[in-house]
Amino acid sequence: MRIRLTRLFQPTFTVSAAAVVFNDQQEVLLLDHLLRPTSGWGIPGGFLDAGEQPDAAVHREIREETGLDLVDIRMVKVRTVGRHVEIIFAARGVGEAKVMSREITDARWFPLDELPERLPEFQKHLIEAVLKGEV
Repeated sequence: MRIRLTRLFQPTFTVSAAAVVFNDQQEVLLLDHLLRPTSGWGIPGGFLDAGEQPDAAVHREIREETGLDLVDIRMVKVRTVGRHVEIIFAARGVGEAKVMSREITDARWFPLDELPERLPEFQKHLIEAVLKGEV
């Protein structure tokens, strides 16, 4: 009964998993995503499927969008934005990043000192903290 009452009054929310993916040259992978037309570049990720674990979701999303595999994956942050929960990982990408989804217009590796201007401020700070070993 308590679970039913909680679900009745609890607002719904969405959950996604994203990752700061870096390579051996300490460059970060950023995607230009069609579904983010106002923000431009961003770290890769996507929504969790029902019953999917966050680390599996981030592996799946990045493989589907870029063909990369992930190693050395670790969770670095969980945050909420309105009714959305975002689980953020750091990982090293293995393989060649290429555009493999119609949702993505470009996939590129960027050095820390050459991040694109239209990258959201939160992501800039997150990338810097991950690559400097602060998170």
